[in-house]
Amino acid sequence: MHPIAPAFLRRRELLACAGAALLPLSGRAQVHFPDKPIQLLVPFGPGGVADITARTVAEVMGKRLGQPFVIDNRPSAGSIVASQAVATAKPDGHTLLLMSNAHAVSVALFNKLPYDPVKAFAPISTFGYFDLGFFVQAGSRFTSLKDVITHAKAHPGKLNVGTIAVGSTQHLAAKLFETVAGLDLLVVPYKASPAVLTALRAGEIDLAVEILAPMLPQVQAGAVQALAVSSDRRNPALPAVPTAIETGVAGYNVASWNALAAPAGTPAAVIEVLNKAVREALDTPALREKLVKLGMRPAASSPAEYGQLLSSEIRRWGEVIRAAKIEPE
Repeated sequence: MHPIAPAFLRRRELLACAGAALLPLSGRAQVHFPDKPIQLLVPFGPGGVADITARTVAEVMGKRLGQPFVIDNRPSAGSIVASQAVATAKPDGHTLLLMSNAHAVSVALFNKLPYDPVKAFAPISTFGYFDLGFFVQAGSRFTSLKDVITHAKAHPGKLNVGTIAVGSTQHLAAKLFETVAGLDLLVVPYKASPAVLTALRAGEIDLAVEILAPMLPQVQAGAVQALAVSSDRRNPALPAVPTAIETGVAGYNVASWNALAAPAGTPAAVIEVLNKAVREALDTPALREKLVKLGMRPAASSPAEYGQLLSSEIRRWGEVIRAAKIEPE
């Protein structure tokens, strides 16, 4: 090798790293971003599926952008604490928010939010979707969702369905199932997912509606059985399990989701840099494999597509909440 080659290569590597902070964008002026670590506020506690998703995606994004992401967990009812902090942060792209369908649900669950989820944030991209599942204990008399529906219609108000807290995606998904399938169910809310699982395995409830992530190990161990998934397509983690639509519940399509947003007013060029970083991260096979194991369907979007998703979810869950006669706080 020529004696000056190592120095040349080192110089080229340094320039490549610096390129993350100086990105030409579709004919616009070059943008010096990011020039410091990026703070990502997560409105959920550490260790949950949303937190793991945020950390997993942010780690890969940080490597591409040349600056680390610092995860700041700020759990609260309705995701309000973290969301308000980002809504009032400097709109320079260095303070971001992990958004979820909880932001859409909270519009109808609270009499007044300290921000408008549509106007207060600049959408960047979705991370992906988390399907829910309909689960029974191993050895249950129900071997399909059709069995559940048939029994529930023959015994109105008698079938117990367990979910987590009132107003959660799981609870509202169960109420929507009740409406769409034309059933009269007894939906029983529990404090957290482990309590739902315990109740299901003890036979206290007939059916559980829960996101896939905490239930997949139980399915794989043979402790519980998945009868159906909630979205309009089968989940790669449970390819043999049909959708609720396939079992005859026409029009039933529910999925939780995570997405990335910045404060409103963040420059479009910065949003474009972040959107590109999300897309590149989610195109990484190793990252996709990790997310699929969490029961997630990874899917990036344009900022406009995510904005449309948020608005449509606010309308849909508002209708479900009103139909369920849940009083806003």
